[in-house]
Amino acid sequence: MLSEPHRRYNILTGEWILVSPHRTKRPWQGKTEKSNSDQRPKYDPACYLCPTNTRANGSINEDYKNTFAFQNDFGAILMDGKKENYDKGLLKAEAEQGICKVVCFSPDHSLTLPEMKVDAITDVVKLWKKEYEELGAIEEINYVQIFENKGDIMGCSNPHPHGQIWAQSTIPEEPRKKAKQQEDYFKTNGTSLLEDYLKQELRTRERVIEENEDFVALVPFWATWPYEVMIIPKKHYQHIGQLNKDEEISFAKIIKLLTTKYDNLFGMSFPYSAGIHQMPTDGKEHLEWHFHMSFYPPLLRSATVKKFMVGYEMFANPQRDITAEQAANTLKALSNTHYSTKTAL
Repeated sequence: MLSEPHRRYNILTGEWILVSPHRTKRPWQGKTEKSNSDQRPKYDPACYLCPTNTRANGSINEDYKNTFAFQNDFGAILMDGKKENYDKGLLKAEAEQGICKVVCFSPDHSLTLPEMKVDAITDVVKLWKKEYEELGAIEEINYVQIFENKGDIMGCSNPHPHGQIWAQSTIPEEPRKKAKQQEDYFKTNGTSLLEDYLKQELRTRERVIEENEDFVALVPFWATWPYEVMIIPKKHYQHIGQLNKDEEISFAKIIKLLTTKYDNLFGMSFPYSAGIHQMPTDGKEHLEWHFHMSFYPPLLRSATVKKFMVGYEMFANPQRDITAEQAANTLKALSNTHYSTKTAL
């Protein structure tokens, strides 16, 4: 059945995706993207994120040695905005408050996550934890979104290894949908939705790419993007703040392993958007939440062919050609040694 056109259900959002496996045989004459294979220096005097450099607003970066976080000079959400709502018939708007931060992963301008050592990625995980807890403790902040856009085709405005954190007063749409699905399941079954889903995936192993003591990386059954992957903790943790020191290292290891496989797929620095979904910081228990990290890479057939969400996907619902199982098998077969080095993980 799964080799014919069919729909798959996304248990986390309650939405459906159309899968069309037969379309992988069609010839491609569409748009291709340029492959970005430039070599960057370890330090760029013109980079706004390198240590000791001056940013656009005149602030000077610390001479940081591992990770560094600062409030975004051009944040999309502000804490000091006017708290006014707009309500005129069918036209409604409401004020939003928040804080946007930039998280520099490394002082080395030339690196990306797969090229960093596990210890350095562990420092990133620790900084994510610190920021989640500190921002979440602010009374006006009810959700903390940690994410990374890697690569210029993903809209990344600076090649220095970094991610972002947007903390805001309302719960955004994607985590809101996931919260409802998880809450409904938890109320009915008394267990975590992702914990039970992970048990089923580990029995069949059809979509599992890698696992370690504490985490599993898999292509979700309902994946939308060609090589979409989700990292799920084996324990029912609601947020990253609950990870102990050993689990921080395990998380860093599986992030490095997955992103190495991504780079090895087409022999290039692989673009993606990645984000962590976890419980809101609104003071409620949220026992239903099971935190996870998702990677949405746009490349489809090669380093130069990108998957665009257009036409049917914009006006009807998401659709994919490569099945989740095919994508998982491709990623699983790739080396754990980064193509640019001779050092294994």
